[in-house]
Amino acid sequence: QVRLVESGGGSVQSGGSLRLSCVVSGFPYSTYWMAWFRQPPGKDREGVAAIATDGRTRNADSVKDRFTISRDNTDNVLYLQMNDLKPEDTGRYFCGAEREDGVWNPLQGYEYNYWGQGTQVTVSS
Repeated sequence: QVRLVESGGGSVQSGGSLRLSCVVSGFPYSTYWMAWFRQPPGKDREGVAAIATDGRTRNADSVKDRFTISRDNTDNVLYLQMNDLKPEDTGRYFCGAEREDGVWNPLQGYEYNYWGQGTQVTVSS
């Protein structure tokens, strides 16, 4: 059974940091693109960062130099280190997974078939 379980969200003040985790099981994690998406209140889901099996990363312009995606292929965990958080980073954060040979646009949600339930991040000014 495929499972993706996010954790690490919370409420922080502007300028603060959070580290999100996504623990996965039920599929060969090391052969999958992994990504973080977020859905701000009242808006569509948007890509934040993605990481290939070889460690190549893609980041949305809005989070470059502030967010870092990483993966642990031994323990099947995906991370998102978020620094210098801003109120516009508020939203529900989801991890997504897709076979590497099936991804052409890593920051587009339609590329991913496996999703977690999300974890809420709230940043106050």
